[in-house]
Amino acid sequence: MAALTPTPALTGKALRLARLSRPNDGRFLFVPLDHSVSDGPIGTAADFAGLVGEIVAGGADAVVVHKGRARMIPVDLLAGCGLVVHLSASTAQAPDADAKVLVGDVAEAVRLGADAVSVHVNIGSDTEAAQLADLGTVAAECDRWGMPLMAMVYPRGPRVADPSVPDLLAHAAGVAADLGADLVKTVMARPAERMADVVASCPLPIVVAGGAGEQDAARLAAAVMSTGCAGLAVGRRVFTSPTPRRTLRDLAAAVPRGVFPPRQSEADPRNRLAEVL
Repeated sequence: MAALTPTPALTGKALRLARLSRPNDGRFLFVPLDHSVSDGPIGTAADFAGLVGEIVAGGADAVVVHKGRARMIPVDLLAGCGLVVHLSASTAQAPDADAKVLVGDVAEAVRLGADAVSVHVNIGSDTEAAQLADLGTVAAECDRWGMPLMAMVYPRGPRVADPSVPDLLAHAAGVAADLGADLVKTVMARPAERMADVVASCPLPIVVAGGAGEQDAARLAAAVMSTGCAGLAVGRRVFTSPTPRRTLRDLAAAVPRGVFPPRQSEADPRNRLAEVL
């Protein structure tokens, strides 16, 4: 019998990326919980595992946490949810909260069993150069370890008057692609229909930061997905909700699963956006 040969597509990075999209359909629903470093505690220490349990039960594909917090998540919960270890940090009390620094590395994330790592870059900040260098360094480590990299790239700093300008967001997403990321997380464009132009400009899947807002969860998700984005990363809207599981389920219901997103050439997202806004 001929020896079996490895399938080229089954690299470590490809396998981990597949685990980040639970139906392996190229769509993503992430819940960032890294705010505990930047802004302060998320609930109580005793409630943290329960919160993650609600998030998993609600249908999240992955949670995003710092390395220390990852050790506090019960292993059985991660059987049904991916783990993204965030490698960047700053606090709201710093002289420059936009100055993100590396506080972990890819090898640590591998030891923790992570499915991906993330790095934050603020385009337009006073320390942009150092953050770009960090992104490039982590991208090289990710290739070495077969680890997916999500670049959280935001237009943010003293030279950025409006972070939702479509051309600026397209530039931010392009930076992530050019420096070696596999996914990019950024904010929604304004006007919302112009997010389709950002998607068309970027070769990477784009995940939109949900944050807080007056728009209900399902309406937000539908608007994001209608522009051709690959998914959402919603943190505050979930962990400040009195019913995190229900909030996640509302989001998950608005993210079509089981089929790959249509390519930009196959359907114009602007036609669908008008139906959900």
